[in-house]
Amino acid sequence: MADNIKNVDELSGLLQLVSFKIGNEEFGIDILKVQEINKMVPITKMPNTPEFIEGVINLRGRIIPVVDMRIRLGLGKQQHNKSTRIIVVDIEGKTIGFVVDAVSEVLRIPASITEAPPELTSGINSDFITAVGKLDDRLLILLDLDKVLKTSEKELILS
Repeated sequence: MADNIKNVDELSGLLQLVSFKIGNEEFGIDILKVQEINKMVPITKMPNTPEFIEGVINLRGRIIPVVDMRIRLGLGKQQHNKSTRIIVVDIEGKTIGFVVDAVSEVLRIPASITEAPPELTSGINSDFITAVGKLDDRLLILLDLDKVLKTSEKELILS
């Protein structure tokens, strides 16, 4: 189950998530990690950074790194469009942006409809995945943002 997701309402057993799309897949992250969701803005490329680091943006006077989640999850690069969003999150007290294809909705789902991810998850590093939610007509892949970046990568971009 979704034991790694910290935002579980103990009484109701509900997970509160922000869901977003990358390609045909739908992902969910803990709503408490999300600071804001923005439309695409110009991203300044940074030299000598990993491929999944899109660059940096100026967010109301703060310079924050931006990660392309398509590349990070091994789903390939794609041109940004009018649906592309930057989800601004807090990881270990630092602000970082994640580029996603589209933000879907805020969900409250019972923890009981989630289960551990399968051993082989096609094309996506399963270390990032805490659970898979079984909704009526779709599956929702729950990501652990603290694990999306390795320790060395966090030190590189969050320092």
